[in-house]
Amino acid sequence: MKVIPSGIPEVLLLEPKVFGDERGFFMESYNKRVLAEFGITHDFVQDNHSRSARGVLRGLHYQVQQPQGKLVRVVTGRVFDVAVDLRQSSPHFGRWVGFELSAENKRLAWIPPGFAHGFLVLSESADFLYKATDYYAPEHERCVLWNDPAIGITWPLDGEPLLSAKDRAGKPLRDAEVYP
Repeated sequence: MKVIPSGIPEVLLLEPKVFGDERGFFMESYNKRVLAEFGITHDFVQDNHSRSARGVLRGLHYQVQQPQGKLVRVVTGRVFDVAVDLRQSSPHFGRWVGFELSAENKRLAWIPPGFAHGFLVLSESADFLYKATDYYAPEHERCVLWNDPAIGITWPLDGEPLLSAKDRAGKPLRDAEVYP
């Protein structure tokens, strides 16, 4: 597996070795020993799968208690995946990084605890899978506004995204609960 650094050192883009021929392909999407070489030593406790249509934007989600690290990938379609640093003690507080993840490029992204996470579906639909380091705790879930100008994410959008009511009600960074 190859690591492609991002603009925030703790957020990693991972490119697995893919072995393909006329029959298809094989790749390891998770190997605890290999990820530990890159400093990802968390235990994963939950696997999640979401399917979304073109133009759906999910995020920017995080949990103020039981923060989740996420190892994310796309198995059908394409998304623009984003992580926002919400750690006040970080020199990167409030900064974002984004990657295109797709079934074609087979890349994974590591979003550590302490970050808000979201994605925008660029294809007709997308199947998005992720491993989480802690359990989903709806009572601790928070949402930062996807288009907060203080963060300034450059989403590759044509028009307005499709949002859940929860995501429309996200808070601007200045009003959000963040990590120390």
